Amino acid sequence: MPNTLTFPKNYINNLDEVYRMASVTSDLTSDATMSRAGANANEIVYPQLSVTGLGEYDRNTGYTTGAVDLKWKTVAFNYDRGTKITVDVMDNEESRNLAFGMAGATLMREKVAPEADAFTFASLAALPSISKTTGDIPDAVNFLDALLTAWNKMDEDEVPQEQRMLYATATLLNSVMALDNNKSREILSKFAVRKVVPQARFYTEIDLLDGKTPGEEAGHYKKADGTGKDINFMILHKPAIIKFDKHIASNIILAANNPDADADIIKYRKYGLVNAYENKRAGIYVHHKA
Repeated sequence: MPNTLTFPKNYINNLDEVYRMASVTSDLTSDATMSRAGANANEIVYPQLSVTGLGEYDRNTGYTTGAVDLKWKTVAFNYDRGTKITVDVMDNEESRNLAFGMAGATLMREKVAPEADAFTFASLAALPSISKTTGDIPDAVNFLDALLTAWNKMDEDEVPQEQRMLYATATLLNSVMALDNNKSREILSKFAVRKVVPQARFYTEIDLLDGKTPGEEAGHYKKADGTGKDINFMILHKPAIIKFDKHIASNIILAANNPDADADIIKYRKYGLVNAYENKRAGIYVHHKA
């Protein structure tokens, strides 16, 4: 996709940029020591442990014999995205170094962070054996009731209460905070983390645009047509989540080292994984619109 540059007449007081918040899912990144390389380069394995239960104790023969079952489960990496931005040296100079100087930061804020969040939520929402509820949440009172229902469901499924993280749309989370009563404070205080998620990053399914096909030249992502649903909120138990970035390449090639053109280059690539442990899927609760 070609660059579109408008040059300043005299000076620029403030740069007109799109408002974008940083990634809201970065704190879900897993402990790398809990995984190891798989048999193939594009996968990791993680430990899944189970033990047998108690048996009758016999005063003559003693204990029943138990066992430990340790399996290594294999998960393939499912995210491989990147881009190369080229800016002609003269275009950059005539834009007072803004074209190239701000491109990297703008890429991270406006494209990389939102896409990472959207992919994380959509990937987790699509997993089997998680808890799901569908419906509209018209107001703060209904949201509190939905949160209590979700909390109770996780309690019944024996998900530890520590490290439960709440992600919700701004409309819902701010509506509860605005109530400013004991009930709302008590419910929200149960969560280790409470984060607002822009609806544009909060879908049950997304399409990753390839940057090549007609109509997808701009890359990025969009809500899946027909099948993607707006998520109202998610509760995630952090130890249930597998989220790794195996490889991130972010570097600059100056025009002097560019054999093809008198242009500076920004390259970015991210290769990673979003999934969840099979035995901990109860640690994911999704409430989305019908």
